[in-house]
Amino acid sequence: MALIDHLGITVDDLDLGIARFDPVLQALGCERQDAEGSVSWHRGDDSELILFPAREHGTGPHVHGRVGWQHLAFAVDSRSEVDRLHRIALDAGWSAVREPREYPRFTERYYASFLEDEDGVRIEFMHNPPRDPAR
Repeated sequence: MALIDHLGITVDDLDLGIARFDPVLQALGCERQDAEGSVSWHRGDDSELILFPAREHGTGPHVHGRVGWQHLAFAVDSRSEVDRLHRIALDAGWSAVREPREYPRFTERYYASFLEDEDGVRIEFMHNPPRDPAR
C-alpha cells in the first residue's frame, strides 16, 4: 500500500494548471483523468495527483517559505531525465528556480532542478542513485 494515496493541489485557473502539469505528468508516464471540477493523474499504483480550482479566484500565489506547501519532488532514473523533464516543464510555462545541477549538500550523488508556476507551486526533478555498495 502506498504511503500517500493522493495529493490535491489548488490552482487559481484550472485550465492553466492543466496546461502546466499535463505535459510534465504525461512525460513521467502518468495517465490523465478529467472529472467535473478537477483533473487527476496517476501511474499504476503510485499516488494520484489532483488539481482543483480555487474556491476564491485571485487568492494566490502561495509564497515559497511561508507556512504550507514547500515543494513536490519527482524521483527519476538519471541526470539526463532530470534535464529532459526540466526542458518539458519550461516549455509548458514553468519558471526555473534552479537549473539542473549537483547538490552535494544533500549527497554527493544528488542532481536536481527546481521549477515554479504562477500559483507558487514548486516542483523538483531529482536523481539520487543509491550509494555504491563497494565503497
